[in-house]
Amino acid sequence: MKDAVIFDVDGTLVDTNYLHAVSWWQAFRQHGHTVPMASVHRAVGMGSDKLLDAVLPADRDRSADDAMRSGHSALYAQYWDRLEAFADAGALLRRCASQGSRVVLASSASATEMGALRRALDADDAIDAIASSADVEESKPAPDLVEVALKTADVGAEQAVFVGDAVWDVRACVRAGVPCVGVLSGGTSRAELMDEGAVAVYADPAELLREFDASVLHRTIA
Repeated sequence: MKDAVIFDVDGTLVDTNYLHAVSWWQAFRQHGHTVPMASVHRAVGMGSDKLLDAVLPADRDRSADDAMRSGHSALYAQYWDRLEAFADAGALLRRCASQGSRVVLASSASATEMGALRRALDADDAIDAIASSADVEESKPAPDLVEVALKTADVGAEQAVFVGDAVWDVRACVRAGVPCVGVLSGGTSRAELMDEGAVAVYADPAELLREFDASVLHRTIA
């Protein structure tokens, strides 16, 4: 029976959420929008189109949206050679692979950005495939990216589990029918993740690795 563990990357495996928040905050400031940093952080994990609508006025001049996205990308790119994976993130991927699970990364990162994330993870030997936003019609919290990851892994929803850090991950998984394990490493609270429907929540990849044999990653699909 085929099985897969699907991982979000930003805030789940690599410590990037606050870097994204700062980069978005600066990009907004460049175009005359002052958005509280907390509001930006809470929207990180959405696709950029939905993030802009979530934190900026509905009656804004939308002709500047592409420039703000480009500004965020340029600002965030300055951190690429300094990205850090969370402790034991690579080991967690290898533990999933060692039990025969297909390991799929599901991310809205561009191809070049994903290259930087993978260098930080240093676990290419455990990664079977990558599902990206280039393959979807609608970004999270729509289920498209999760569904593409399932297709990429060639498994059904009942044969997979997703690991993510944001409410947007959980909402996308609920809509796709895939159980979602939450981690707190992206800055979202345990209560918020559980309230959205996460089946379990761990502090970070290291705790999930320590508790692996008792987790849904092992019990459900091993």
